[in-house]
Amino acid sequence: MFKNIIFANPEFFWLLLLLPLMLLWYWYWNKKSQANVTFSTTIAFKKTKSWSDALYHLLFVLRMIAIALIVVALARPQTHSENAKTKITDGIDIVMAIDVSASMLSQDLKPNRFEALKKVASQFVKDRPNDRIGLVIYAGESYTKTPVTTDKLIILNALSEITYGQIEDGTAIGMGLATAVNRLKESKAKSRVIILLTDGVNNTGFIDPQTAAE
Repeated sequence: MFKNIIFANPEFFWLLLLLPLMLLWYWYWNKKSQANVTFSTTIAFKKTKSWSDALYHLLFVLRMIAIALIVVALARPQTHSENAKTKITDGIDIVMAIDVSASMLSQDLKPNRFEALKKVASQFVKDRPNDRIGLVIYAGESYTKTPVTTDKLIILNALSEITYGQIEDGTAIGMGLATAVNRLKESKAKSRVIILLTDGVNNTGFIDPQTAAE
């Protein structure tokens, strides 16, 4: 589970050497704070340890754990994906422009067109390990859900979060296509592809689909 974790600033782990010193100081301070009065017998003073005694020491333990966690955070643990090692030139750049208009809720596909689209799109992403993929969402307007990236987990999470009603309704295919084109215009990949996913015809938006395609 932890084999892909690396630390950006491992030098902060030297701070963990302070923990044994803190433990010694705590032991010394507690020993020094105890009374040194001598009695001939201590039977009358014997008592069981109270919850307050246990909590007193527990607070110190929690402080030690908190300091250790802060040190780990300062070391900046990171995970790395095998996909991140893939050179851009090894794959192509793809933007999927996804229609989220009301007509996508039709139930001729189960449970509806929209959920069926998300399922197929997710499988498509999983089948493209060497390509960078981005998402554009459109209905009556359009916006970039994710820029092109090799991190497939980001894309899959973004796909699962897409719902109907996030933007104004309509089918502005030209707007969705134009936004996808903008995501690819600076790409240096050997090939750039837009996958337009829709179930209707353009009925709104100020950019004609043909103009956007050209």
